[in-house]
Amino acid sequence: MGTVQELRPKADSEKITINLGYVDLGHVDLLVRDGFYSNRSDFIRTAVRNQLERHREAAEKSTTRKQLDLGISHFTRAQLEAVRDAGEALDIRVLGLATIDPDVSPELARAAIASLTVLGAFHASAAVKAALADRLQ
Repeated sequence: MGTVQELRPKADSEKITINLGYVDLGHVDLLVRDGFYSNRSDFIRTAVRNQLERHREAAEKSTTRKQLDLGISHFTRAQLEAVRDAGEALDIRVLGLATIDPDVSPELARAAIASLTVLGAFHASAAVKAALADRLQ
């Protein structure tokens, strides 16, 4: 029932924090200072993209094998009510971004979602996240 879209959400990225050793960080700063990258973030994004491309084939096979929806999956109250009213429950598997509308109650989320696997980011109200905590894999 969820729709997978190739649209960009309001924020098209998620902030992460990493720890680097001082020598590695110094090397990054050296490359930035010498003009190879505009800043540390540019270096890190480039490194991540290079690694993702390097492992692209394995990731694609895993995505297919695990039956993951690729992109953005958005679930509305109406969609989840229809699933619940049909006596069914969703097994949601997303590689990318999964969002649940803010007007979805924790009770509705529990009734309509049997399991939730999100590799990437999951945006929902704190109450819905708490209600689904035991179903999040």
